[in-house]
Amino acid sequence: MKKKYPPIESYQTGYLPVSGGHELYWEESGNPKGKPVIFLHGGPGSGTEPSHRSFFNPSLYRIILMDQRGSGKSKPHSSLHENTTWHLVSDIEALRKHLHIEQWVVFGGSWGSTLALAYAETHPDSILALILRGVFLCRPLELHWFYQFGASLLFPDGWEHYLAFIPEEERGDLLQAYYRRLTSPDHAIRKKAAHAWSTWEGSALRLLPDPTLLRTFTEEHHADAIARIECHYFVHKAFFSTDNWLLEHVHRIRHLPAVIVHGRYDIICPLANAWDLHKAWPEAKLEIIRDAGHSASEPGITDALIRASDHFGQ
Repeated sequence: MKKKYPPIESYQTGYLPVSGGHELYWEESGNPKGKPVIFLHGGPGSGTEPSHRSFFNPSLYRIILMDQRGSGKSKPHSSLHENTTWHLVSDIEALRKHLHIEQWVVFGGSWGSTLALAYAETHPDSILALILRGVFLCRPLELHWFYQFGASLLFPDGWEHYLAFIPEEERGDLLQAYYRRLTSPDHAIRKKAAHAWSTWEGSALRLLPDPTLLRTFTEEHHADAIARIECHYFVHKAFFSTDNWLLEHVHRIRHLPAVIVHGRYDIICPLANAWDLHKAWPEAKLEIIRDAGHSASEPGITDALIRASDHFGQ
């Protein structure tokens, strides 16, 4: 079974000024003359971390990481101003041009898969190949499943904490109820809402719970960005003009090589998401990991992702 490559350091970092006063952190590692690949992180709002470099063979790849608007090291932190899917799509293309890259491999997991698809369907000529993990199409049914009713039946213990934060009279629309609190000018309310939101999501990340991962996921600085930005995107249905926008436009990328990796027991992004994408895009290779949930750190998912990146790196 394939494991991640050993840790490496970045050899170049920078900030890319974009619209709305945002400055995007980016970095490069690996082989400066290798095949370019960009890693699109999840959330939205999660940010990148050094371990993300290790999904790629550093002798084969020019590895590019970027923190999306409001996320990670990008500035201003947790900002919702001019922060939409289409701003992010424009940012990715701006970074490609800034780094003088003609085409690159695009690697995205969870929300990163959403963004990778939106970017590829908008700029197919910029893409060499796609590696998608834990597919999230941001359709209303998917949002209802995890944030209103569905996943609650499988994780009633975690759900109880998520639900308890919202008064009973507001529980008919939990996304809106959380959004009011996550955008509150009262820092204490915002902090408590962010912790409750991120704890719920963190509790369902893996097939087998990982307390260390949960602590990292719910750390205050990280929780503030991921909870606020996720909720902002989800109440606005990821700023797509239709509920099935990504599937309706998949014909634009069916000629591109792609691998889709999805855990059989993914609670956050159910396997039906990847199944629906594969039916619309049968040319893409779908790997269903029989003993995994959502997290890229689960051994079977890591193995499949490394095999895919090795394949496209050759």
